[in-house]
Amino acid sequence: MDDDVTIYLAKAAESLVSAESEFINGRYNSCANRCYYACFQAAVAALIEEGIRPRGNWGHDFVQSQFIGQLINRRKRYSPTLRAILPKNQTVRDKADYLAERVTQTQASRALNRSRTFVTAVQQRGENH
Repeated sequence: MDDDVTIYLAKAAESLVSAESEFINGRYNSCANRCYYACFQAAVAALIEEGIRPRGNWGHDFVQSQFIGQLINRRKRYSPTLRAILPKNQTVRDKADYLAERVTQTQASRALNRSRTFVTAVQQRGENH
């Protein structure tokens, strides 16, 4: 496995553990933030594994469009059930980080469940690839 893949999978796992801890401690905004980044980092690992890299930095639009467009729609590497996870988690993270609103326990719980599903799918594919 590519070293970069290993690093991004480790970051995704760490972000997911952080999200779990933030949720348990009632810090739902922080939980939402870490949920999104767990998925983002897992998606980066998946893209690297498939030989897809940006010309510059790993931008959010690039990662989402390439993961969905290439790895789900075109190459069929991941289930279509993962298609909405990155955009949904980004919406909750944007609320947590940029709006004068709070993420609710229910919203954080849903983001956490989505993140577990997403990160696990990428980890399992990496193990079987």
